[in-house]
Amino acid sequence: MGFAPQVWFEDGLGEWRSIGQAEESRGVAARLEHVFELVRNPSTGEPYTNAEVARMTLGDLSEEDVEKIRSGAVSDPSVGQVAALASVFGVEPSSLLDRGEPSLLDGELVQALRDENVRDITRESSRLPDGERQLVLGIVRQFRDQKAWPIG
Repeated sequence: MGFAPQVWFEDGLGEWRSIGQAEESRGVAARLEHVFELVRNPSTGEPYTNAEVARMTLGDLSEEDVEKIRSGAVSDPSVGQVAALASVFGVEPSSLLDRGEPSLLDGELVQALRDENVRDITRESSRLPDGERQLVLGIVRQFRDQKAWPIG
């Protein structure tokens, strides 16, 4: 599922959570907010609403659940809740968990990965040894430089 093994066994319930766990929970809300900003509703071009996301979880989360997780009021969302949100946005559940690492998602990357060819290139190149991936990257950059493509 993409969760680090320790996530499955964390207690962190209610008042007994440590300060570190409380800071971590704000990280979940911040990461979720980041995903809301990046992944737009294709029909409107606007961020999804809490109600839309709740409907897209097919009953796993209510609109109120989404709001509470998004605001940080639910400081320790369950594995099921995180998985439901990740599924809606098409991201790995681990990307919503704050483990002291910066988010791997940015708007340009999310937009690029909507293209099937980009996904295929990414999958295939990820299977190559590092040296060969560097060659592929060099070739792509040469194409970009020859065509003077706009960046972004």
